[in-house]
Amino acid sequence: MSTEYSISDKMEKRVVQKYFAERLKSARLMNGLSLQGLADKIENRVTKQSLSKYEQGQVIPDSIMLGILSDALQVRPDYFFASTAIEFGEIEFRKLQDYPAKERLRIVEIAKDELRRYLELEEILGIETSFHNPLADLRIDSQEDIEVAAEKLRDELKLGRGAVSNVIELLEDHHIKVIELESSEEFDGFCTWVNEKRIPLIVLNTAKFKDKLDRKRFTAFHELAHLLLNVNHLPEKEKEKFCHAFATAMLIPQETLKKELGGKRSKLSIHELTAMKQQYGISMQALVYRAKDLRLISDNYFREFYATFNQLGYRKTEPVAYEGAEHSNRFSQLLFRALAENFISISKAAALKNQKLAQFRKENFVF
Repeated sequence: MSTEYSISDKMEKRVVQKYFAERLKSARLMNGLSLQGLADKIENRVTKQSLSKYEQGQVIPDSIMLGILSDALQVRPDYFFASTAIEFGEIEFRKLQDYPAKERLRIVEIAKDELRRYLELEEILGIETSFHNPLADLRIDSQEDIEVAAEKLRDELKLGRGAVSNVIELLEDHHIKVIELESSEEFDGFCTWVNEKRIPLIVLNTAKFKDKLDRKRFTAFHELAHLLLNVNHLPEKEKEKFCHAFATAMLIPQETLKKELGGKRSKLSIHELTAMKQQYGISMQALVYRAKDLRLISDNYFREFYATFNQLGYRKTEPVAYEGAEHSNRFSQLLFRALAENFISISKAAALKNQKLAQFRKENFVF
């Protein structure tokens, strides 16, 4: 009997060491630190070699060192022993071949940490997180295929053919996870499937969307296209083109745009485009591209209009900004639901928010 317990204890210890090792490395990368950098940050209370042993799962630090590491890495002590599994599929950093490896690792680990806490909360509440791709069997080879795909997804999401008021909230409500973080580097976002293609994930760089919510909406649908569309048989340039087209089709369906423009046009007005931008949350430039793709304006007029648009300096800053709400409060809603129904303690709620208990109480008026 004692041997049985001994084996069980050893196995449990190995599992704990494994979790700790993985989480320590993740927290270090989230902070953009090398092993030596972390040793320096904790004033060499332990050496780089000792930290390496922690990350290899050979040793678990005592409670004092655990507190020091938590403070240095800005995480709670229980962060190091979270067991919710997160496995990212392939991640494409499009157009960023020279993207700094250190920054790439940092944002990926931040996304993993946020998603891990999100999924743990859903597990506590018994919420199913898997997602069925309704477009998986639809091969994309033409603009017509894109229109079919966008309409099929809109029908699946019960959107009708009107404007989407909040793209991020829409995606989150249908189990498409959206993580927003900030990076100084030049990327709008990336996407991947998580845990053997069960969960679609979109990561957005909030630094790129300040005062440009129309771009944020477009990027979210563009990344969704990369996740859902059957386009991997296409060359990269064509794949991007179709993902762009899908994003605009989701923002304003073809029959809706035809109705708004009154059919084929010989000219477009800046004023009508600004009004449509405000209603549908799509940039004026994307509207003109969409009108061309649907042959509502000629290629010649498109080139002429775009040249004028460029001369006016509107390519960088359009004459009117889209004003709307582009954020999801789903995680917070689930957190306070779990708290209200006593599924979790206040301490656990703070841990899921990655906050110290005092900070959580102060910010959320919980006593």
